[in-house]
Amino acid sequence: QVQFVESGGGLVQPGGSLRLSCVASGSIFSVYNMGWYRQGPGKQRELVAGISNVGNTNYADSVKGRFTISRDNAKKTLYLQMNSLKPEDTAVYYCNSRSALGTAGSVWGQGTQVIVSS
Repeated sequence: QVQFVESGGGLVQPGGSLRLSCVASGSIFSVYNMGWYRQGPGKQRELVAGISNVGNTNYADSVKGRFTISRDNAKKTLYLQMNSLKPEDTAVYYCNSRSALGTAGSVWGQGTQVIVSS
């Protein structure tokens, strides 16, 4: 079963930028639809952005125009470029596969913490 390791989080001021990375184990990353998810303090985990195995993207309304999801299949890596960060973007960010129905994979990595604060 494919597993994911997220990195790139940190502390950033409002208006700043971060780029998250997610490296996949296994050899068939390219066939997966993928997503970035986040779980803020006291909140449920939510989908932030998704990308299909052919590169079609979708975004939560709260991040549209600020975040960009991309993938490099040769490097088996998923990215999330986050610009114009807001305090409400503070969360632990996770990547995972997504089924055709949008269901996330059953195994989650450790995530990467993003804190947006002045």
